[in-house]
Amino acid sequence: MGLPDMAAIAARFAPIVVNISVRGTRKVSTGAEPTPDGTSGTDSPPASDEADAVLDFLRQFQQRFGGLPPQLKLPVSGEGSGFIVRADGLILTNAHVVADADEVLVRLNDRREYLAKVLGSDRLTDIALLKIEAADLPTATLPPFGSPRNMQPATSPIRVGEWVLAIGSPFGFESTVTVGVVSAAKRSLPGNGWVSFIQTDAAINPGSSGGPLINVRGEVIGINSQIYSQTGGYQGLSFAIPIEVAQRIALEILANGKVRHARLGVSVQEVNQTLAEAFKLPKPAGALVTEVSQGSAAERAGLVSGDVILSANGQALDLSGDLPAAVGLAQPGDDMVLEVWHLGGKVTRRARLDDADRPAIERTKADATAPSKLPTGRLGLSLRPLQAHEMRESGITAGLVVEAVTAAAGRAGLQTGDLLLAINGRPVTTVQQAVGLVAQSDTAAALLLQRGVNKLYLALRLD
Repeated sequence: MGLPDMAAIAARFAPIVVNISVRGTRKVSTGAEPTPDGTSGTDSPPASDEADAVLDFLRQFQQRFGGLPPQLKLPVSGEGSGFIVRADGLILTNAHVVADADEVLVRLNDRREYLAKVLGSDRLTDIALLKIEAADLPTATLPPFGSPRNMQPATSPIRVGEWVLAIGSPFGFESTVTVGVVSAAKRSLPGNGWVSFIQTDAAINPGSSGGPLINVRGEVIGINSQIYSQTGGYQGLSFAIPIEVAQRIALEILANGKVRHARLGVSVQEVNQTLAEAFKLPKPAGALVTEVSQGSAAERAGLVSGDVILSANGQALDLSGDLPAAVGLAQPGDDMVLEVWHLGGKVTRRARLDDADRPAIERTKADATAPSKLPTGRLGLSLRPLQAHEMRESGITAGLVVEAVTAAAGRAGLQTGDLLLAINGRPVTTVQQAVGLVAQSDTAAALLLQRGVNKLYLALRLD
């Protein structure tokens, strides 16, 4: 097989890609008052050279003469990309492209310019929908905009290694085409649990955000959104939001003017080989539940820490990031059927999802019993019960304090001061329980720990 005809694809799709310029204002600190940590600081830097110069002048003025308010509104500007999804002027782009915008100017491939209205945006998925007053525009190849509940797949299944093409306006250079392959089909990124990204090595640079990612069959499969870089420029890793996600968000904006996300109420982490052995899973897969929020849909459904969620509504969860992406795109009030690995076997849980905008009920606190001396066993840990004041400070009502670790436990990541909450998914309140649970384990144990405000599982090879 020869290489795909990228020139033909580029010629076909160039007319649907638009350049987006924004102007707006952003609140910035002048340094006239200390920040909450007691030091002088600034907000995120403005996105224009003009604002940078003004802010530098104001800070120098403040240092010399004083008398400035703690915050000022300064002008910001920026550029990005987007693409036309309906002939009457609907345009998809990234939410971060139009954030803080008072004016959005859209420039078409034929140089016509329109002021655009932001119909809505969703920062969690980084999707925004714009509207310009135009007609008979060329559009991307997408299913008709109908009901979010009855969407058909917008593209063929994504294959790792297949050729893709990106079009955007990097650094303001309009209609720039770059080519690469799909590097990974489902990628979770730190700090973004709502989207399972398409990773590609097609070059994406500042200004390309919001442009389409296109496969060789002429289908838009994603919206170019982020890069991973230590320099601010492209370094081989680009990430696109799947078009199914983008279209679902756009349909909700059209229907309701805003986007609602569902909430299950769990924190999860990846399952590695040692954790799979500890929980007696056939293979490392799924989303390991580290914490269940009180009063949440997960708690009502019977999920507990140590459960491994294997599938959601029949869709297998290969990675932990697949779960929040599936939940976030559901609607509050939807039922989600979960296949769960619980205490060594499969069970089914049905959760009626909450609204992500409504916080879970706060966890209650209680006193505890007095401490007692605890021995070290196969875990390689010295343990003792929590004291009453430690329970009050941590918000944990039961568990064991790690007072010392052996070298092997230290290499596994255990630290003095960790709170041991459960072993292999079973809560522990006494050392005798811990010893008994370890005795039932074969070659590995999964320890649920609280370290500071975070909960995590660590897998420990047993002697």
